[in-house]
Amino acid sequence: MKIRTLILAGIAGATGLGAVAASSAMAAGDQFFPMLVYRTGPYAPSGIPVANGFRDYYTLLNKRDGGINGVKVTFEECETEYNTKLGVECYEKLKNGGSTGATMFNPYSTGITYQLIPKAAVDEVPILSMGYGRTAAADGRVFEWVFNFPTTYWSQASAFINYVGLQEGGMDKLKDLKIAHVYHNSAYGKEANPTLEALAAKYGFELTLLAVDHPGQEQKATWLQVRKKRPDWVFMSGWGVMNQVAIKEAAAINFKMDHFVGNWWSGSDADVVPAGKGSIGYKSATFHAPGDGYQVHKDIVKYVYDGDEAKAKGNNIGEVLYNRAVVNAMFGTEAVRTAMGKFGDKAMTGKQVRWGLENLDLTAARLKELGMEGFTLPVKVSCVDHETGGPIAIQQWDGAKWSVVSDWIPTNRAVVRPLVEKAAAAYAAENKITPRTCN
Repeated sequence: MKIRTLILAGIAGATGLGAVAASSAMAAGDQFFPMLVYRTGPYAPSGIPVANGFRDYYTLLNKRDGGINGVKVTFEECETEYNTKLGVECYEKLKNGGSTGATMFNPYSTGITYQLIPKAAVDEVPILSMGYGRTAAADGRVFEWVFNFPTTYWSQASAFINYVGLQEGGMDKLKDLKIAHVYHNSAYGKEANPTLEALAAKYGFELTLLAVDHPGQEQKATWLQVRKKRPDWVFMSGWGVMNQVAIKEAAAINFKMDHFVGNWWSGSDADVVPAGKGSIGYKSATFHAPGDGYQVHKDIVKYVYDGDEAKAKGNNIGEVLYNRAVVNAMFGTEAVRTAMGKFGDKAMTGKQVRWGLENLDLTAARLKELGMEGFTLPVKVSCVDHETGGPIAIQQWDGAKWSVVSDWIPTNRAVVRPLVEKAAAAYAAENKITPRTCN
């Protein structure tokens, strides 16, 4: 077993940051956020900017705001190497941390999320699997302790098909198109398949499913099939090294890059830079903006890095996955703030934070106050809907940077929500769960 727990004091020594955090033994009255990270292993290029984004946002709240309504934020990292077994061990290690126990878990792994779902209700610690994990958890009547807003893999897949329809001149033009899904051969990668299959039946396009085994460094056979089948569009659900290899292979067979669209875990800087000029034109989904041009980034540079922009750049500020972690950390801390509105300005328990997540109403005005105006969209969660089915945007790589190249593209709720409810009902029956009645 190889678990490495990093307290921020250790991180500060490694990065030169002067951030302040404490382990549970050092803190009193703190709001404790456990961090399941993977700074090592084959997925480290993706895991490092995620870990840095969480760390920097929590540090920003302490340095700029004095915490959340005066309650200090503390956090502790546990290294999972993107390994499900290690992730569960990290959960057990950290779930009782802080003065009131863990605030919530952000697993950043669909495999780990699947294993933690049955534990959450028992331990009364909510899970925020933002845009990943078990899509059926969008039905809050069955999955009381799990949240996956602002949108899910199934909704994302439906929005991708809507985008293809827009690009082709109408949804009726989908008929007889060829679309391939190249996916990581794991619970994560397979998540979008049921939706794509349902949409293929609805719109009449030909769907090809192409699995890539972990970690994804060998894909010659996959892209030979792509060359043979000649799909009009390729959608990818990849992660880590798989993405950069896929982009290189697509370029090698001269596939049209502007018809190759990754999901939101297949569109980071680490995915495109290694492919050089071959990656130009590649696209991916997103639910927030790329780059470091927002007030929140300026505040991070000022308060976390003491104005040192070079050091902030060295810690991935503005990169896609860094930004995603900042959004994720903001969602979690704003849920705590929502809970404090009901229970008082003190450290919240997991049970109280669960209420805050379910009653989160993040408005455009609040996003502006947080320095995130235009950075991501408002979110309103409910008992019935733990996803919200938010729209996506498409970003494109020009060889130097990502730029958003579409309007917000709606998801297909009419198709996705019935699938969610059906899957949630099956899970409830299998696990003898009586769904809640939501007002």
